[in-house]
Amino acid sequence: MSPTTDRLNTPRAAGMAGIAFALLLAAAIVLMRIAVPSGEAADAEIDPDKRWAIQVALEIVPFAGIFFLWFMGALRAHTGDAEDRFVATVFLGSGFVFVATLFASAAAAGTVLAEGTPSDFGRHYAYTLLATYAMRMAAVFVFATSTIGRMLGVFPKPLALLGTVVGLVLLVVAVGLPWAELVFPAWALVISLYILRARRGAARRAAPNHIDPL
Repeated sequence: MSPTTDRLNTPRAAGMAGIAFALLLAAAIVLMRIAVPSGEAADAEIDPDKRWAIQVALEIVPFAGIFFLWFMGALRAHTGDAEDRFVATVFLGSGFVFVATLFASAAAAGTVLAEGTPSDFGRHYAYTLLATYAMRMAAVFVFATSTIGRMLGVFPKPLALLGTVVGLVLLVVAVGLPWAELVFPAWALVISLYILRARRGAARRAAPNHIDPL
């Protein structure tokens, strides 16, 4: 396989990981909302018959975080070597902090779930980590990604504008609006599908210029 094919296939595989991240995180959020169907999630009671939903969600989260790291790799491979260092630093920093905070909130929620009589402090701590810190780091990540895509022209304007809207939703209203967290995995899914489509087009254009040896 030629170096050109390697460069085309690696982002494609990482783009598939972005789709996996989006689906896994969305599934975890939906399962959590099923277990805590109403009220402020930090104060609402967990339905004892639906504790399984939280347990499954906590099993999913680590894999979502792993695939997110591959998704970050897909984005960097798609933007190329011309990215701005300042914005790239914000991009990487927010992505790493998001994963760390996501893991920390899942660990805190797992500890609370394992207790016979969950404390209010533990529940508030787990919810605050996820809704306040993880989602706002996700907002910074979306802003940085959209800025890089707009500056380098690798994202069309509607996609960059979508990132701005998603970032504002996550930054301002995600804490108090149920189900608003789903806009982040939805955005990641759209970006991943675009990367796969763009890479498929690049591979199709490169194919006529590459002749495999017999």
